[in-house]
Amino acid sequence: MTTYAALLRGINVGGGRKLPMAELRSLLEELGHADVRTYLQSGQAVFSAGRGDERSLAAELSAALAERFDFTCDVLVRDHAYLARIVADCPFPAAELEGRQLHVTFLDRDAEEDRFAGLDREAYLPEEFRTGDRALYLYLPDGMGRSKLAEQLARPGVTRGLVATTRNWNTVLKLSELTTAP
Repeated sequence: MTTYAALLRGINVGGGRKLPMAELRSLLEELGHADVRTYLQSGQAVFSAGRGDERSLAAELSAALAERFDFTCDVLVRDHAYLARIVADCPFPAAELEGRQLHVTFLDRDAEEDRFAGLDREAYLPEEFRTGDRALYLYLPDGMGRSKLAEQLARPGVTRGLVATTRNWNTVLKLSELTTAP
């Protein structure tokens, strides 16, 4: 059995797409997964599966959510090894920063550098981003809510064709911890 984190995009934020975490846990159990737990109310679940891979598990959960709750939801699934690498490979001094200053945007695949060619990175300093393995690391000194860089990175021209969902560093660390074998 492998332990995974499911990252649901746009759940329980801004008044739309309400999904009680108890119902998410129940759905994952009905899909045959074990050791199901949720973290916070913004669409993170941890579960163990003896079949499938990240992509097939994400597709299965996304389809089940659409069928049960009558809305579509992008889902990314990542295992502990991947999350541990994301933590280890952070290009910013994570130990010196507050969790609200560092974020990871998880992507369904690597983002090619040419996506960012039209972005004047220096215009957003001290905010910065760096690419990683199917991820963008964001350093946002004033947090996500006031970030002009995060706003630009979320624009359709940059993210077109990608499934992307962002979590703050505290959540990334917790999901890495929760996905260690039970």
